[in-house]
Amino acid sequence: MDYVPAMYATFWALVPPVVAIVLALITKEVYSSLFLGILVGGLFYSGFSFEGTVLHIFEDGIVGVLSDSYNVGILVFLVILGAIVSLMNRAGGSAAFGRWASEHIKTRTGAQLATVALGVLIFIDDYFNCLTVGSVMRPVTDKHNISRAKLAYLIDATAAPVCIIAPISSWAAAVTGFVEGEDGLALFVSAIPYNFYAILTIIMMITIAILNIDFGSMKVHEDNAKKGDLFTTPDRPYGNADALDNVGNGSVKDLLIPIFSLIVCCVIGMIYTGGFFDGADFVTAFSNSDASIGLAIGSAFALVITILLYVSRKVLDFKECMNCIPEGFKAMVPAIMILTFAWTLKAMTDSLGAAEFVANMIKSSSQGMVALLPAIIFLVGCFLAFATGTSWGTFGILIPIVVDAFQTTHPALMTVAISACMAGAVCGDHCSPISDTTIMASAGAQCNHVNHVSTQLPYAVSVAVISFITYIVAGFTQSALISLPVGIVLLQAYLFMMKKLAK
Repeated sequence: MDYVPAMYATFWALVPPVVAIVLALITKEVYSSLFLGILVGGLFYSGFSFEGTVLHIFEDGIVGVLSDSYNVGILVFLVILGAIVSLMNRAGGSAAFGRWASEHIKTRTGAQLATVALGVLIFIDDYFNCLTVGSVMRPVTDKHNISRAKLAYLIDATAAPVCIIAPISSWAAAVTGFVEGEDGLALFVSAIPYNFYAILTIIMMITIAILNIDFGSMKVHEDNAKKGDLFTTPDRPYGNADALDNVGNGSVKDLLIPIFSLIVCCVIGMIYTGGFFDGADFVTAFSNSDASIGLAIGSAFALVITILLYVSRKVLDFKECMNCIPEGFKAMVPAIMILTFAWTLKAMTDSLGAAEFVANMIKSSSQGMVALLPAIIFLVGCFLAFATGTSWGTFGILIPIVVDAFQTTHPALMTVAISACMAGAVCGDHCSPISDTTIMASAGAQCNHVNHVSTQLPYAVSVAVISFITYIVAGFTQSALISLPVGIVLLQAYLFMMKKLAK
């Protein structure tokens, strides 16, 4: 008989991530906070046995998540991406793009809108989005004195929110995989207009960039950045990385060709894993793809193309190219460490039955007012993704429950409720300090992780509250044509009020 801990599927299952999150926000130190959360999870699982705790943390936790083939594929992709970014910096591609952009992008608003536009264009995968947009736009936003915290927010807010409303993305593939008994992709597409958190986040970014609205701790960072201090706090993560930006004799094409190669190769890699070359059509291949292997294969080919490009054009010699690979690895070490700890913390909460606890809560409450359920599901999704740091895990838990609850009784509400699952998961993931996309956005912007979390939170929570109200409207009207405009009007009114209050 399998071992079941005494605290399984109880409120205590959610305590480890809460401990990690609270400590991270208090101490401003991520590694130790995550490890203490993992330790609490290990203690709860083993019934406070020393040997059981150590074995669970290392055997089932750290070693377990690092021996998971999906996780290893993501780490390989990260390392290769780090190497490509290092190559682009050494070749001078990033600096050349910075010079080109400085001639064409004249204002802070332009720099922010260009960052959002690039983020929207790279909709294939959120990991890829975070790191690519960060490395390309950092020289531009630095020149216009935009704080690293603001850059991290713009990257993070165009990563998951864009991927969750793009039918051709690794996220769409994940969501369709969780919908049983339905045409997953068709349901995903019909749910897009109801994905209020994602749509309103994108509208909010554009509005605050155009109207120069900042509030909360982000305003402090932005005010300091205008005076030349891009970081605000003494911590300067990746402090020596900028030294690479001013070397090399590359041109803009030495940035654009590697990025274009990366996009094309990653798409081909993903549809290859989905069986495209065995006869499956493009959409089916994308739905069935393995993002981990596809991204690892695609990035490896892009790395080879980048090296061949630079060597053939004599921008870098072969030895210089090889020296960039360990440099890129080193730049990714902080992100890899936090990701490993975040995955381990998720393994602890899984072993304590956090998913079952939340699922039981939803099932027991689904007999109340049906029209309010999308708004309640949105809140549950937010809380679960925030506590566990994973939106994909949240989809996996909630979407099958929603399909089960609404499929026969309220099919019209099912689309709204599934959108609420996805929006809540993205919102919680967006806010969570232990989320992999939040970690990647910090790495992409080269921003202190806790600074990114604390400055982003007021923005994300504002959109979450407005999304919650919009889901109440959607539950009663079951019409995106009515509910979405209500959300947009509420958001604009709120932002104008914050602009007045921040003066």
